[in-house]
Amino acid sequence: MSEFNTPAASPRLKPLPFLIFSSRWLQLPLYVGLIVAQCVYVFLFLKELTHLVLHSWEFTEQQIMLMVLGLIDVVMISNLLVMVIVGGYETFVSRLGLNGHPDQPEWLSHVNAGVLKVKLAMAIIGISSIHLLRTFIEAGAIGTPTGRVTETAVLWQTIIHMVFIVSAIGIAWVDKLAQQKH
Repeated sequence: MSEFNTPAASPRLKPLPFLIFSSRWLQLPLYVGLIVAQCVYVFLFLKELTHLVLHSWEFTEQQIMLMVLGLIDVVMISNLLVMVIVGGYETFVSRLGLNGHPDQPEWLSHVNAGVLKVKLAMAIIGISSIHLLRTFIEAGAIGTPTGRVTETAVLWQTIIHMVFIVSAIGIAWVDKLAQQKH
């Protein structure tokens, strides 16, 4: 095996299959772009954390809770980015060659497109849950001059969250059916 985890004597492909197979590398800039987005989220997290620490004595408990939920939201989106970057690259571009590495994510050893879809759906539900929780906390101010959330917004966010849950169940069910056929 070479440095890139490919057999030393790989079979030669004809030009068109070689071009088609090599086109997977066009996704590389997309994954690099997601890494840049991850850096932006790290900056946002540090900025929000600094704001929380420096002004914590000025905030109410509810404001602190909302800011902490915002930090959790950033972490969950960042986790989603890691899943897409690592899992997508491993599934669609090239093997990472992490076998035996102590930091290899457990889920990466059995990742495929179906598993990745289910994991992404679950991460989206988690992110949606945080947004919905923030909305419910802010809903106490509905009808007041400082209230930013309307009853319609709460209703629509709840409906959208439920659609995410039903979609994730559907994706998991279809993936399970597909695995049973194989």
